[in-house]
Amino acid sequence: MVLQYKPKKGGRWRDYPGKSKIKGGVSKYDFRLLNEAKTKVLVEKGSYAKVMKRFRQIEFFKHR
Repeated sequence: MVLQYKPKKGGRWRDYPGKSKIKGGVSKYDFRLLNEAKTKVLVEKGSYAKVMKRFRQIEFFKHR
């Protein structure tokens, strides 16, 4: 899965490099989750906490 982010004010989606590599806090950005091929959006635009919660749910059931 691929986590992407973009500023809330606008801009384009970019692959998420990690919290320490982006300017400011995660609250200034919108996030989304895509499949590995980047063809299907698994989680629409949302906050970091919301997207990561869904990411953990998907990973849990994938390895069950």
